[in-house]
Amino acid sequence: MLSYFDDLKTPDGAHLRYGIFRSEGAVRRGTMLLLTGRSEFLEKYAEVILDLNHRGWDVFSFDWRGQGLSARMLPNRHKGHIRDYGVYIGDLDLFLRRVVIPDAARPLAGLAHSMGAHILVRYLAHQDRLFRRVVLTAPMIDIYTNIFPVAFARLLARAATRLGRSHAYALGEGDYRPPSLHAFRKNRLTTDYERYMSIHRRIERNPGLALGGVTYGWLQATFESIDAMAAPGFGRSIRTPVLMVSSGDDQVVPAGPQLTLCRGLEDCHFVSISGARHEILMEQDQYRDAFWRAFDRFMAPEALVDGSAGLLQSASMASSASHRE
Repeated sequence: MLSYFDDLKTPDGAHLRYGIFRSEGAVRRGTMLLLTGRSEFLEKYAEVILDLNHRGWDVFSFDWRGQGLSARMLPNRHKGHIRDYGVYIGDLDLFLRRVVIPDAARPLAGLAHSMGAHILVRYLAHQDRLFRRVVLTAPMIDIYTNIFPVAFARLLARAATRLGRSHAYALGEGDYRPPSLHAFRKNRLTTDYERYMSIHRRIERNPGLALGGVTYGWLQATFESIDAMAAPGFGRSIRTPVLMVSSGDDQVVPAGPQLTLCRGLEDCHFVSISGARHEILMEQDQYRDAFWRAFDRFMAPEALVDGSAGLLQSASMASSASHRE
C-alpha cells in the first residue's frame, strides 16, 4: 500500500487531514471514497483500507472536521461539536472537488459508515452523478438516545442551544477516557475484543486522536439533519445504486428508518447482518466476512459499467427488501 497524507484548507480557515492509499495490486478497480463515523479517524480504518486495496481499489478518505487530526471546533478538543450539517456536506464537497476528482482513477465508488453514511446520502440528494455505486454500513438515518426518550432528548437539545449552551456537553456526555478492564463487556460497538482494543491503543499512542461525547449543538444539528432526511420526497433525486448494510444488533442507530429510506430510493438493496453490532467493519470475522460477500457482489466488475444501475433489485420494488446473510 502506497499512502500519502496531507491537509486541505477550507474557505473558513479550518484544516482537514486526509489520506490517499494506492492499491499495488495487478488489477485496478477504481477509486473508493471512504467516509468514517462520528469520533473516528483514518488510522482506525487501516484494516478496511488494506481490504479495499487488496480488491484493487485506491482509497481516498479524510477526518471529519472536529475529529481525528482535522481542526477541532472548540477549545476543549474532546467535545464533539458541529453547528450545522451543512458544514460537513460542504467539507465533503470541497474534498471531492479539490482532492479526489482531479486525481482519482475511475470509476468512483463510496463506502460510508454511520454519520459518514448520513452525510453522503444528503450529499447525493444534491449531487447524484458523481458515484457509480455506494455502500452504507449502519447508516445514521436516526439515533438512539440511550436512557432518555427521543422526545425528551430533542426538547433538551433545542432548549440548551436556545439558551446559549450549544457548546456544553449533552447530559451524560464527557471527555474521552481510556477503557477500563470491564468496558468491553458494556460497549455497544463491536463484539471483537482485539479490534475494540486496537482502536484505543492507537489513541494511547497518539492522544490527539481522542474524542469524547457530543455537545448540545451537535445533538441539535443532528436532529435537524435527521428531520431533513425524513422530509416527504427526500431521496427521490438519488439515482445512484446503493447497498445498505444494517447491523442486526445495533444499539446506536435503529434499523427501521434505514429500511424506510432504502424503500424510498430508486435503486437500493438492503442487507441485515444478524448478530453484528454497530461497527460492522470492526466486528468479528464472521460478520466482516458476511459484509465483504455482500460488498463484492454489489461491486462486481460487471456492476460498475455504465448503464448497470438496475442490476440489483430495488428495495422499493421488492416484495422482501431485507435478507440475512
